[in-house]
Amino acid sequence: MDSNMGGLRQEKIWSREFGRQYTDRNARTIEDVDRLYIDNYGISRTFLNKEFLDKNISHKSKILEVGCNIGMQLGLLKEINYQNLWGIELQDYAVQIARKNIREANIIKASALDVPFKDNFFDMVFTSGVLIHIPPERIEKALDEIYRCSSSYIWGFEYYTSEGYQMINYRGKDNLLWKTDFCKLFLERFPDLKLVQKKVLKYQDSNNLDNMYLLKKRNKI
Repeated sequence: MDSNMGGLRQEKIWSREFGRQYTDRNARTIEDVDRLYIDNYGISRTFLNKEFLDKNISHKSKILEVGCNIGMQLGLLKEINYQNLWGIELQDYAVQIARKNIREANIIKASALDVPFKDNFFDMVFTSGVLIHIPPERIEKALDEIYRCSSSYIWGFEYYTSEGYQMINYRGKDNLLWKTDFCKLFLERFPDLKLVQKKVLKYQDSNNLDNMYLLKKRNKI
């Protein structure tokens, strides 16, 4: 399959009823997200956010989430006093909910493969459980767009394995979910990136792993 056709198929699936069902299944309050992280890893998302951002990212920073869904991760950042928040989301339904949930954030419909902002527009660009849904043949385009729009930092939280790319069957469907070392992909593709911090988290009820990482462009002080 042509890589462009594969990317279009993914976008169609996630932007239509299948994506809407995903949004409804995963609709949570900010408090619910923290409880879910505690259940999964024994640590809250708020704690992780502070651990990674407090010493590195000013509260005045302009921050973009790529694939914000209904805005819960942006809401968690707002709760710890980050105010200049932006989000892009492929699915109309999720965009409308996100705008109601996080009225202070600037949220628009757009794709991770074509981020509609100028180079270096944001101080930090981040994803949370989004790169895992981009086909391996299109992942470099997404990495390029994230890198291009960030003037300094890239932050991520994604499914993790150190053993290359692994496809995971998702709700009976193939080619919708993958895990790999996304931090390593960024570092290999962009030599000017340096690793600021990385944390691999094991699920409490399985051997599955997730990875949070913070990267910085070396030419920024």
